Amino acid sequence: MADTLNLTLDTGEVTIKLRPDLAPDHVARITQLATEGFYDGVVFHRVIPGFMAQGGDPTGTGMSGSKLPDLKSEFSRESHVRGVCSMARTNQPHTANSQFFICLDDATFLDGQYTVWGEVTSGMEAVDALPKGEPPRVPGKIVKATVA
Repeated sequence: MADTLNLTLDTGEVTIKLRPDLAPDHVARITQLATEGFYDGVVFHRVIPGFMAQGGDPTGTGMSGSKLPDLKSEFSRESHVRGVCSMARTNQPHTANSQFFICLDDATFLDGQYTVWGEVTSGMEAVDALPKGEPPRVPGKIVKATVA
């Protein structure tokens, strides 16, 4: 299994350490979608200062995902702190699919409710530089996603 997810954003390079020890099914999904090119060109449709940047919806609306089935939650004790990558979902558990978010700041109130699958090891400045908004007027995007 891959160790890292590398995101080339239009704001810079981001390296994410994958955490299959916490969420093996979610890491497998992220890896599969990145390998298939699913994330290439996808925007960050929701970027809230002091909270998080969310992307992974091919429509850019936050209302869609991949054609693959939703995943069963893999909640852990891992805390949602700055740089943590976690799966987005509806208000129902077991609905994560392809959307994910990167914590811009500590968001420990999410702990135990969302599946943590990785952590940014370099490039947080590129995540911080994403245009803000829900949605941003001109959203930042993933130019290329690769696994290594």
